[in-house]
Amino acid sequence: MPKVTKEDLLKKAEKPNQDAMRLHPFYKGKIEISPKCRVKDYDDFAIWYTPGVAAVCNDIHKNPETVFEHTNKSNMVAVVSDGTRVLGLGDIGPEGALPVMEGKGLLFKYLGGVDAFPICLNTKEPDEIIKTVRYLEPVFGGINLEDIEQPKCFYILDKLRETMNIPVWHDDQQGTATVCLAGLVNALKIVGKKMEDIKIVLMGAGAANLRIGMLYMAYGAKPENIIFVDSKGTLHRNREDLKNHAQKWRMCQATNGDNLVGTLEDALVGADVLSAASRPGPDTMKKEWISRMAKDSIVFVTANPIPEIWPWEAKEAGARIVATGRSDFPNQVNNSLGFPGIFRGTLDVRARTITDEMCIAAAEQLASCAEKKGLSEERILPAMTEKEVFIEEAVAVGMKAIEQKVARLEPSRDELRKNAEFLINRAIKETELKMREGVIKPG
Repeated sequence: MPKVTKEDLLKKAEKPNQDAMRLHPFYKGKIEISPKCRVKDYDDFAIWYTPGVAAVCNDIHKNPETVFEHTNKSNMVAVVSDGTRVLGLGDIGPEGALPVMEGKGLLFKYLGGVDAFPICLNTKEPDEIIKTVRYLEPVFGGINLEDIEQPKCFYILDKLRETMNIPVWHDDQQGTATVCLAGLVNALKIVGKKMEDIKIVLMGAGAANLRIGMLYMAYGAKPENIIFVDSKGTLHRNREDLKNHAQKWRMCQATNGDNLVGTLEDALVGADVLSAASRPGPDTMKKEWISRMAKDSIVFVTANPIPEIWPWEAKEAGARIVATGRSDFPNQVNNSLGFPGIFRGTLDVRARTITDEMCIAAAEQLASCAEKKGLSEERILPAMTEKEVFIEEAVAVGMKAIEQKVARLEPSRDELRKNAEFLINRAIKETELKMREGVIKPG
């Protein structure tokens, strides 16, 4: 078998960009609205539209909760962005964000059976975003906030969760944190270390890493053993410049037990885990910094579209387990493994919110699904191709929502599984059928 060179790997890393530039204009987008009801003949329109629909409208008016039964609200999610923090590209505006939000909708449907619609807003004002999203509540069963810059993303999420009666989730925070936790749980099994004993360095103190750190702590990591590092150095108790950033200031006080003042390189000395959600690389992280970490170190470099360091370079520097956010390398630690199944379970019990405990339940299920098929240094998480993962994740999340009394419905575990299986299989079969029949043209 011929040896794979670094040049081969770089070509492989560039290929998705080339294919994307060819296929996006070919299909002119990735999602569309498709009927889900029967249309035997034109007489059926009297049922779906006027005059028959009037009876349904009156029923909802008299009994508002029946909107979940009569319409697609119970399976509809709004993917909302202002385009200010798109992937690793920064503020590229709502139009620039649209391909990402469409892609999100595709993953929601194919992996979770969820109908998700992109809504890119032409405003950067937090209160305008909040007001607009609240206006959308009658139509949607859930809200997925996406690619909104910090610190306003925290304010927007908190305000919407306080005021809306449907689940609001910021995938860059909660989704990324859920999958990173799942990956870390299994990586620690491989290297034989315990969550409560490890030193963790979080490179980047943006929305993703702040939530990742909080979820690590909720799962047993000791705050004093965690060090955040932003562009100005470590977060410590004397970072007066962060007093006006509530989330960062809270971490300044709660973490970094030794109050280390220094650089990322200083923080990494003896660290067991690097969890990076920072500037895209490939030279944001240096090999010599990783070489200063503890034996059997774990390195998550999740910046998109290019990780902070190429995974093979992190391995050369001494890391035992390396994960990225990309699907074309081993160990994809990406929120695409989380949000489709999490929302499937959330919608199926009509939960009013998505709690940290529901995220942890999803992370534990992800870790368990991977372990059942065998863990290795290049397999700490399941692959997106394993559709049963999203089904089991949905069941775990739904059951946890019921346990926490945030669900409107209380189906049994078997009922949750059957519904998730049906909707996910239906989405996959529909796509396969359209491709087979030429409704979706070959690219």
